Amino acid sequence: MENNNTLKKLLLFLLLMSSLYSQSQFYIGTGIGAYNESFDTDNDISLSTSIATFKVGYGDRKNYAIELILDYMPNKSKIFSSSGTYDGDRYGFNLALVKAFDFDIYALPFVKAGFGSGFMKIDRAMQTKLSYGSYNIAAGMLLPVNKTFDIELGYEYRYVSYQAINTIAQRVQYNAHANSIYAGINIRF
Repeated sequence: MENNNTLKKLLLFLLLMSSLYSQSQFYIGTGIGAYNESFDTDNDISLSTSIATFKVGYGDRKNYAIELILDYMPNKSKIFSSSGTYDGDRYGFNLALVKAFDFDIYALPFVKAGFGSGFMKIDRAMQTKLSYGSYNIAAGMLLPVNKTFDIELGYEYRYVSYQAINTIAQRVQYNAHANSIYAGINIRF
């Protein structure tokens, strides 16, 4: 008897979820932007570079969506490497939940929140790779061109925490605040 009630609840849940996401679509997108990062240290350390993203998402552009985002940042800084060489390029993976708002205007404002992780190669005596994690929030707008194509404009803030760096005397931990503005395109299927 209880097994029958569980099956009914499961069917009701699946029916409810299918009705909530009846307008949902898979989409892919790409974007480019400017990335600026300042570190929480006594020294005035900062990094400015560009950021390129590729994402895969699922959802309704007028409501909720989930996105898996890959990002790449060329890196010409000497923050983590000790031998005078540049730090390596950064590669990241992020997961974000998106909430868009439909106010019956041409633009669809949105907010986005998520987390991510990534890595870069460094040149130190005791380390060759450095990992990092981040908490991300973003706001912006989608400009629908037609049913399957839209332009995305946004601002993103990241709180970044880096893996500790091994020095001979101690382990040094870096945290940073990153701001980026970006523009991109999305294609929905």
